[in-house]
Amino acid sequence: MNYLMHLYLSDNDENLLVGNFIADHVKGKKVNEYPPEIAHGIILHRAIDEFSDQHPAVAESKKMLRPVYGKYAGVVVDIFYDHFLAADFSRYASVDLNTFAGFCYRTLLKHWISIPWEVKLFLPFLIKHKRLQSYAKLSGIGNALHIMAKHTSLPDKSGDAIKILKENYAGFRSNFEQFFPDIRFFSSEKIVR
Repeated sequence: MNYLMHLYLSDNDENLLVGNFIADHVKGKKVNEYPPEIAHGIILHRAIDEFSDQHPAVAESKKMLRPVYGKYAGVVVDIFYDHFLAADFSRYASVDLNTFAGFCYRTLLKHWISIPWEVKLFLPFLIKHKRLQSYAKLSGIGNALHIMAKHTSLPDKSGDAIKILKENYAGFRSNFEQFFPDIRFFSSEKIVR
């Protein structure tokens, strides 16, 4: 999951951040079981995913991964894009990655009661291993893909993924740089204050 991007696009709003983080584990109308502020984050997450799936730069990145990952290419693109965000975080934010990650971890723990049990199972490990910060390095991306393969239906081809990323680094980065301003604008329009 591209946690860093979703957390970043929550505009430092704690409730949006929590909703955006847990959204993949809140199916269908279960969103209505959450307070409106957190539900808004869940809805924002879904809108971001839909927008991303239709963006031409994301489609271009998926093409490079499809021969190895097939229908899971989009999942890997999400992780790659978290890498580009993490690797150059100070370019996009007013704080460094460690400061932002600390804010995210504290916020999620503060809202522990609102977090689905599936998320409670992995959140302590995500924090302990500084997963958000680890995305800045290719080894962190490889590790994230390997962990996902153990716990989801994603094929365990993390070595292939890192090889493809290294061989096409400039292309993936260019696609990210085309996509990122668009998703920032889109998400800011979706956040109603």
